[in-house]
Amino acid sequence: MYRTLSNIAKRFFTEAQIYKHGFNLSPMYRRSTGRVIEVSGDLLYVKIKIPISYKNRNFVGSIFGGSLFSATDPIYMIQLINILGDNYVVWDKDATIKYKRPAREDVFTEFIFTNEDIEHIKKQVSEHGEYNLVKTPNIVNKDGITIAELHKTMYVADKNFYKEKRKQRANK
Repeated sequence: MYRTLSNIAKRFFTEAQIYKHGFNLSPMYRRSTGRVIEVSGDLLYVKIKIPISYKNRNFVGSIFGGSLFSATDPIYMIQLINILGDNYVVWDKDATIKYKRPAREDVFTEFIFTNEDIEHIKKQVSEHGEYNLVKTPNIVNKDGITIAELHKTMYVADKNFYKEKRKQRANK
């Protein structure tokens, strides 16, 4: 459903606008309390804000850890799907979060890919058919103090390689 809506929206908006507003309007993302606040035109940079509010404040007055995790969880995967295009399969494979201190104010996370990162991913997939990419952004407050450390692993594969791999698994 989201992909179909995105394809229709491409007639009227840039990919960065679709990415930002699509996330912010999506019911599944809105519930995380996160907000996409900045997206570069090439989608290599995304910044989110997780504002503290009555919707995500826990028993001790800080942002609920589940809100921190869920607001950051889908960003890299969707970002990479949009950057790489339809010839690749991208899945979140693993994610962990290590809480360092309570989030008692609005917090932010930046999701960054460089052109070199994208070329490296494409090269690895070209050579091996698939690749596990690890990214480790931090959730920080306005002063840059780390609130939580994220560790994300994404699986990236050539679409044909992935289909063949699934077919082989189904035949076992």
